[in-house]
Amino acid sequence: MLSLKTKLSLYFISVALLCVILITIMANIFMEKQFKQYTISNQEQKNKNIANLINQQYSENGSWNFDGVEEIGISALQEGLVLKLTNSSGETVWNASRHNHGICKEMMDNLINNMSARYPSWDGKFLSNEYPLFYKNNRIGTVTIGFYGPFYYNENDLMFIKTLNSIIVVVGLISLIFAFALGIFISHRLSRPIQKVILTAKNIANGYYSDRINEITGINEIFQLTTEINNLARALEKHETLRKRLTSDVAHELRTPMATLQSHLEAMIDGIWDADNKNLVRCHSETIRLGKLIKGLEELARFEGDSITLTMDNYDICSQMKSVLLDFEAAFKSKNVTVFFHGNPLKIYADMDKIRQVLINLISNAVKYTPEGGKISIDVSSNSKNAKITVKDTGLGISNEDLPFIFERFYRADKSRTRTTGGAGIGLAIVKTIIDAHKGNITVKSELKKGSEFAVTLPLCQ
Repeated sequence: MLSLKTKLSLYFISVALLCVILITIMANIFMEKQFKQYTISNQEQKNKNIANLINQQYSENGSWNFDGVEEIGISALQEGLVLKLTNSSGETVWNASRHNHGICKEMMDNLINNMSARYPSWDGKFLSNEYPLFYKNNRIGTVTIGFYGPFYYNENDLMFIKTLNSIIVVVGLISLIFAFALGIFISHRLSRPIQKVILTAKNIANGYYSDRINEITGINEIFQLTTEINNLARALEKHETLRKRLTSDVAHELRTPMATLQSHLEAMIDGIWDADNKNLVRCHSETIRLGKLIKGLEELARFEGDSITLTMDNYDICSQMKSVLLDFEAAFKSKNVTVFFHGNPLKIYADMDKIRQVLINLISNAVKYTPEGGKISIDVSSNSKNAKITVKDTGLGISNEDLPFIFERFYRADKSRTRTTGGAGIGLAIVKTIIDAHKGNITVKSELKKGSEFAVTLPLCQ
């Protein structure tokens, strides 16, 4: 099987060869046609010039300059023209055929042979045109010019055509060589980024996601192809990083309560601790932590699966937000957090229970990461199509490094993983899954030590 570069080279060379051949043939045909028209037009002009020269050989005394007429006639004969001059009475003054019939016949035979050899289908025949001659508005005679028509080429004309054809052939060969080199160059420019795409795709298939295509091309389709391959590689590299982190995070989340539970049980087995109610409560609390983690994973799997079911209805999101805020009043008071809410009654089309879970998660995070005496601002607004819910806090904020991963499972901007500031890191993943299921959108803007702003858009009521 031929490579792409070879196929492109053959394609461009074939196209170039065809174009050069067609251009050469068309140029030859066009030049021949134009030269033929030029020859016919030039023949008529030449006849008129000869007639004018003959006319000038007439003198005032009514006689012809025979030597001048003969010189003009012999010169015209060498160019393939047969002259015959008659006076006003119709008497022949000079006739090329009578002057030298042998030269006339030899010249005509040579002309016919040249034209027949050059143009096998040439159907020329002997033609003659008459041109009246005048002196002081009085007709003094007629000159008859005979020639082979409708056109013929003399030796100089045939030499010119031969030279012209040679030039066209040489130009065609040079163009072919140039087209050959250009075809190889273009095929190389086209195939190189595609070959790089193939190599990168193979590397991606083998698990190497760091490879990038840096080939520069001016072809929009190839540029889009290389761009999308690079985006694919970045996305897979990102997901591979998250997958590895997810494995580490799950192991960490499970290891901590398991290690604690194991140490408690071993202490009781070894007799260090008594198996009393107090120690059993400690063990029980760790099993509860494990249960919450497993429940969160099950809930996330349920939302991310194809079987997620939404019970859609039209309801007032502002009323729902106020109800959720009432549930957090104790948390607000305990941290002395000031809450600002702005919004008018606004109906959306959504699953009330699942959107309530979204609001709870967003407000819960805002409370957890806002220090004492901080502020939380909540705004509900709309445009022509969507409702927008914004939750803004003055908390710890999220670094630019963490922002792209904030909605990933088990991802926590809090690298210390302390339990005082959050759970297992699946709350925002569930939020995003619910919003995506509603054909909505969620975005986040944040700055370290200045706070975060989460914005959710949902469709208005139907």
